[in-house]
Amino acid sequence: MSSLPDPIVDGLQRGWKVHGGPHAALPAALDCDVAIIGSGAGAGITAEMLARAGLKIVIVEEGPLRSSSQFRQREADAYPQLYQEAAGRKTADQAMNILQGRCVGGSTTVNWTGSFRTPPDALAYWGEKFGLTDFNEAAMAPWFEQAERRLNIGDWQTAPNENNDVLRRGAAKLGVPTKVVRRNVKGCWNLGSCGMGCPTNAKQSMLVSTLPAALDLGATLLVQTRAARLELQDGKVAALVAEPVALDGTVTGTPLRITARHYVVAGGAINSPALLLRSSAPDPHGLLGKRTFLHPTAGGVALFDHEVAGWAGAPLSVFCDHFLHTGPIDGLIGYKLEVAPVHPAFALTNGGGIGADLVERARDMPRTQLMIALLRDGFHAEAAGGAVKLRSDGTPVLDYVLTDYLLDGVRRAYLTMAEIQFAAGAQVVRPVHEQARGYTSLAEAKQGIAGLAMKPFIATVGSAHVMGGCTMAADAGRGVVRPDGQHWQIANLSVHDGSVFPTSLGANPQLTVYGLATRLSSGLIQRLGARPVQLA
Repeated sequence: MSSLPDPIVDGLQRGWKVHGGPHAALPAALDCDVAIIGSGAGAGITAEMLARAGLKIVIVEEGPLRSSSQFRQREADAYPQLYQEAAGRKTADQAMNILQGRCVGGSTTVNWTGSFRTPPDALAYWGEKFGLTDFNEAAMAPWFEQAERRLNIGDWQTAPNENNDVLRRGAAKLGVPTKVVRRNVKGCWNLGSCGMGCPTNAKQSMLVSTLPAALDLGATLLVQTRAARLELQDGKVAALVAEPVALDGTVTGTPLRITARHYVVAGGAINSPALLLRSSAPDPHGLLGKRTFLHPTAGGVALFDHEVAGWAGAPLSVFCDHFLHTGPIDGLIGYKLEVAPVHPAFALTNGGGIGADLVERARDMPRTQLMIALLRDGFHAEAAGGAVKLRSDGTPVLDYVLTDYLLDGVRRAYLTMAEIQFAAGAQVVRPVHEQARGYTSLAEAKQGIAGLAMKPFIATVGSAHVMGGCTMAADAGRGVVRPDGQHWQIANLSVHDGSVFPTSLGANPQLTVYGLATRLSSGLIQRLGARPVQLA
């Protein structure tokens, strides 16, 4: 695969303006029309649209620039280079692992390509509780359509791998509907290593789509450059202070100062509110960093009498939303069912067990299926999210508590997953819980799951989706930013990422970010007096 064209290498050879890390030295100062902080879903869409509108753009990314010729489908390479805190970012109490990208393209470079429009009931809730009445399903449809055309989002046409087919097959036997995942891919090789960076450039991440387009139009990209703080003066941002960093986050040189007409914060939930906190941004209603959500995710392992090879093939191609809608949105917590790829480091690190148990689980990996349940928090008083805080060195941490309400959802999800796995022919089922053992029948699983102590650390819960912390709302008393993305108290600052979500979604968030960023960028272009453009 090393002989395949690498669009990043080609672009650098064409003269892209890239500074930082192993590229050209960082300048002492830069001036532009718009400084964009981050390079993930929101930042990438914003960068292309603003560059096409004729605006001078600077993109600031803390992580490195890596590309297809460097993506070798090796976990040991990918996690330390492409993820926040080497894929070891955790909540403040260490009870939950949080997967987020930290590279050019952000999480879009390392996600599993699932592309879902925002569930209509979530949009309706945003309208009712946060005044976002113009963000309903019909109003958002044209913005989603632009993003879907630009990023080649469509139903996955290839048969699911066995890991996914267990979900489809078992649910069908129980009369539970499943659907095919829509994926942002073009010419996918069906390798299964999406989480380690796509080695064939099939995944239409920001790395190979919007960011190259912006760079071809003259945008400047700073890599291994951390946005340290915003200098605020008279209700506006006067400058962004950024600092060069090594891959481990160590500061390696002199800070630089970036001045702009407007600043777009798009570093992702956790990092975006953290930047505003470090900058002592106005927060008259105490909302900044609050209501940060995770889609707490529980797992269930099943063993079959045949090879599953859960590391091969598209990692996410079948899903089930049935259990999101079995009650009112603010009742018992609902959950979305998907599967997770069974790569050794990922599966063994997140699947629990030590010593001899871990050795046995490694030996069983070829016939192991891994189902996951993504809980939809944010709609109930006992699922109000967490709070982004700053450590003494200014780095962010998310204080998020697994409440009894959330853990009740985890227990119910364990049972649902076990039922589906047994219906699909599993010989043994084991919830990912430190007290659980392998159950050989549904009756045994029901009894065992009922007796599990539902407590943090014992029940293994993590998340690959972080949302909220800079809530969007129709008035300053309910949100950090306005419905157009602009900060309520800072005139030349907008937020264009998943941190603006008022709740979690119950769906993988990348397409929601794409749709919102397309809409918000279109409005920003108009406010800046530039020529109007469409994403696609």
